Amino acid sequence: MIELAGLTKRYGERTAVDGLTFSVRPGRVTGFLGPNGAGKSTTMRMILGLDHPTGGSVRIDGMPYERLPEPLTAIGALLEARAVHPGRTAHDHLLCLAQSNGIPLRRIDEVLELVGLTAVARKRPKSFSLGMGQRLGIASAMLGDPRILMFDEPVNGLDPEGIHWVRQLMKQLAADGRTVFVSSHLMSEMALTADHLVVIGRGRLLADTSMARFIEENAHTFVRVCTPEPERMRDVLAAAGLPVREGEDCLEVPGSQAPRIGELAAEHGLVLHELTLRRASLEEAFMRLTRGAVEYQAHAAEHGPQAQGG
Repeated sequence: MIELAGLTKRYGERTAVDGLTFSVRPGRVTGFLGPNGAGKSTTMRMILGLDHPTGGSVRIDGMPYERLPEPLTAIGALLEARAVHPGRTAHDHLLCLAQSNGIPLRRIDEVLELVGLTAVARKRPKSFSLGMGQRLGIASAMLGDPRILMFDEPVNGLDPEGIHWVRQLMKQLAADGRTVFVSSHLMSEMALTADHLVVIGRGRLLADTSMARFIEENAHTFVRVCTPEPERMRDVLAAAGLPVREGEDCLEVPGSQAPRIGELAAEHGLVLHELTLRRASLEEAFMRLTRGAVEYQAHAAEHGPQAQGG
């Protein structure tokens, strides 16, 4: 388990991480979300002892990272896939890590096979594609067979097959009872992978909750109702105490009461051309929650470019 208590990091007058307190528990995939500049990378670096906090603490299974006797057997991490020695082969990169952490050398071939790099084990990573570099980074994280895994943008550069493989790997690791902490900007992928979410903005904790509850609390779910008699439908819904709003070409009823709406339509002889439950997405929920915590925000121009006189 990873435990943060009041974790704070300041750079001069700027506060990058502001009093974060949360736990990353075993047995589930915990997604770590936040806008650019929110403090995610700084937080992950402090978990691994790469940056020292200004205040607060981080514990890896009850102790700071620097006190772990063989850290790679306790926590494996992928933060920067390209952080490898350019002159070493993929195999030798893993060999150095294994020797420095007391890891059996047979584990090198096991993780290379796991990530699909056996055929290029004797090649130097500087010739690798971005996706191959990500796979080597995952192999490095898995080398010590740790109980805790931490990944920053693990599917960056991977093809669809690779993305599916990483998704299944993280789910399996969590199912095995391990702690899995993953940061990603791909909301669609996070929605398919994470069970729990930790969301930060401007260094502060915004949410620490289940995926389902996060979406329910931060985005709109509604029923789309299309009928050739919208006025009658609106009156029927209003009489039943159901709020109605105008959509682009149909009515929208907040909530998820599609069966009730269908029953009301049948009871009053109303024809329905569409009755669809529109569930909110993780992306919509994330954008709504973090709207006020975006450090760099672009704005669409109100008018097109003006023609300049010659």
